[in-house]
Amino acid sequence: MGFWGYFLVGRSERPLAELPALAAVRRELTLREQRPGGWQVWQHPSEPDVGDMGALARAMGSPVLFGFVMDSECVAVEAAAPRSGSWYACLARESMARHLSASGMALEELFLPEEDAARRAVDWAVEAGSEVDPGPLLDVLHARWPDSLAEDLFFRLLDGLGIPGFPVTPGVSATVE
Repeated sequence: MGFWGYFLVGRSERPLAELPALAAVRRELTLREQRPGGWQVWQHPSEPDVGDMGALARAMGSPVLFGFVMDSECVAVEAAAPRSGSWYACLARESMARHLSASGMALEELFLPEEDAARRAVDWAVEAGSEVDPGPLLDVLHARWPDSLAEDLFFRLLDGLGIPGFPVTPGVSATVE
């Protein structure tokens, strides 16, 4: 069985878990990584009620990103920025389609096509202060499972959005426990 859980990504000078908008889920949030530029990646074991992501982005004054990893096979991505609004994408589309078929839903009902998602992701990154190339974003959006674990795809998406992790030194963990 793979990883099931949620990642919340945002930029703040204080821990995201301290934000009033996240008060209801604060106890279950765990800091997974701190990235350059004040970016933080928090993990939650079940679906947190963060409310309207657009409202959260406006309250923070910065873009936010949410990823639901399903059994390490696929990721539902919701992103929002104060000015450019919200968008939805998924990573490992074929696996996501299999997960959705059990509920009778189709990918097209929930997620943007890869090219549209890449375009919205570039806008999101610009609003976050990064200039990014849509090519690496499209590579991640077109990636298939099991070629990569879904959570690895999510972190590659962050890199493509201009939220790079710290370089990893062999034998040294870049993850905050």
